[in-house]
Amino acid sequence: MGDEAKEPQASGVVTANPSEAGATTTDAPAKKHPKGVILGKDGKPCRPCNSFAAFTSQTKSLKAATKTVSATPGDCPADVETLGRSSWTLLHSIAAIYPTTPTASDQSDIKSFMKLFAKFYPCWSCAEDFQEYIQKKDVRASSRDEFGNWLCDAHNEVNKKLGKPVFDCSKWEERWRTGWKDGRCD
Repeated sequence: MGDEAKEPQASGVVTANPSEAGATTTDAPAKKHPKGVILGKDGKPCRPCNSFAAFTSQTKSLKAATKTVSATPGDCPADVETLGRSSWTLLHSIAAIYPTTPTASDQSDIKSFMKLFAKFYPCWSCAEDFQEYIQKKDVRASSRDEFGNWLCDAHNEVNKKLGKPVFDCSKWEERWRTGWKDGRCD
């Protein structure tokens, strides 16, 4: 996920410039999108791929709202930030209840789930990134600890891409399963 808007093309290749080879032209003038806005495969701004501020900057009547609102209101479709936080919470919570000694069926199910999750994730560019990650580093799920660490590593890869701090994966279970040792979760 780069700093430039992505434009889908007929060939399935994504570029930052709709005038590049393969892009189609219409009689209507091309709408300019702010730098960093990710477009859906339909060529329109992708709501789950962008922050609320970036998405609303597309609408003149909501430009004032972007100056004062930094998060999606609770009754609106999720933006990329809300979706990401919620998804990671769900995935880490699943890892926290995953069996310590999973059966072959459990392992197969969680691997299938992760692949389907990556396939149907609402932010298409995030989904493609996660699918690529799974292809490079197959889901590891022979124990709760192994799956929790694999998931933590995957989350840290996203954090690195976004310029966020990485999490100490030796503490994943304390963060997502047992609660912090200082008792603040009790």
